[in-house]
Formats: sequence, C-alpha cells, structure tokens
Amino acid sequence: MSDKKDLVLVVDDNPQNLQVLGPMLEKKGYDVAFATSGEQALEFVAGETPDLVLLDIMMPGMDGYYVCELLKEKKSTASIPVIFLSAKSDTDDIVRGFEAGGVDYVTKPFNSAELLARVKTHLELKNAREEIKTLRGILPICAHCKKVRNDSGFWEQVEVYIGNHSEAKFTHGLCPDCEKELYGKQDWYKRSRAKDDHDT
Repeated sequence: MSDKKDLVLVVDDNPQNLQVLGPMLEKKGYDVAFATSGEQALEFVAGETPDLVLLDIMMPGMDGYYVCELLKEKKSTASIPVIFLSAKSDTDDIVRGFEAGGVDYVTKPFNSAELLARVKTHLELKNAREEIKTLRGILPICAHCKKVRNDSGFWEQVEVYIGNHSEAKFTHGLCPDCEKELYGKQDWYKRSRAKDDHDT
C-alpha cells in the first residue's frame, strides 16, 4: 500500500478562494498545488501530473472549459479527473463543463463537506481504474509451454493475457537462444554469427 498523498491542483484567479480551498484540502490529507490562470495550470501539469484538478471557469486569458479540453486532448493528462468549481450555475454552463471533459461540476458558493465528498469520490474512482490496469496476485503459468490460466480457467499465451489485463503492447522478435535453436544449422546463420564474432 503506497503512502503517497493524492495531489490536487486548484486553479482559480481569486486568491481568497485559494486561501479557503488550500487548508481545507490539506486538512483531509491531500497535497495541494495552486495556479491562478489556465496558462499557469497547463505549465504546472507539463512538469507534474496532479491526481485531480479543481478548475474555475471564469479566468483572464483562457477559460476553464478550454483548459479542460486541452488536458483531455493529451494522452498524458486525459485521465486526470477535472471538477469544475464555478459561480456559473446555468444548466447550459454545467452541460458545457461535462462536454469539455469534466467529471463533476460544483457551483460557488460551495458547501465544504459536499465538495470534499466529491473530491474523495473521484479520486477513489481514478485510483480504482489504475488498480484495475495493474496485474496483481498469483498468476498460474505452465512450466512447459509458458501459457497462463486466465480468470475463466482457460489457458492462453502470456502476451494475450497481459494485453487483456494491462495497457502493455507487444512487438515480436527472437532472442539469441531461440534464434540459435531454430536456425543454428542454416548456412546464412553460421555466416552471420561468424561475421558478428569477427566484428567484436
């Protein structure tokens, strides 16, 4: 179990909001970073990946909708949950927030307990998704052919199993031992090995 704290990036151009949100989140055990503009938020994310973003909408320069859209466009930041935190409370504004890629929308003035509950929920969902992508536990593998037994009890190639249970992608080649076993008696192989030995 990791002791790493979840990092929440708060993006708001109002210093008073930052002064309220910072201690509130830190008291719940989160690490907190701050940005006062969309540009500053994107600069921060380029160097460090937060676990969640609390994002204001009305800011000088680029607005929160555009910031969220840019985050969702990049593979490295697309999975970061974004909660909009805004005084804009019209239905159209809220819908636009979800369309931009937000996972939630909280209107100001916010209820602290409600906001913390939503932060906690979306961090737990994010961490659960990441947990699912990680292979854990005992994996039965055949000592002879190296096939593994999947969750349904069927045996399949190890690369198929890992491909279905993680984000890993495979390319295929031959290791030197297998190459020698398969082609060791071929003249072209002997010539290539002789050349390699000569070059070294």
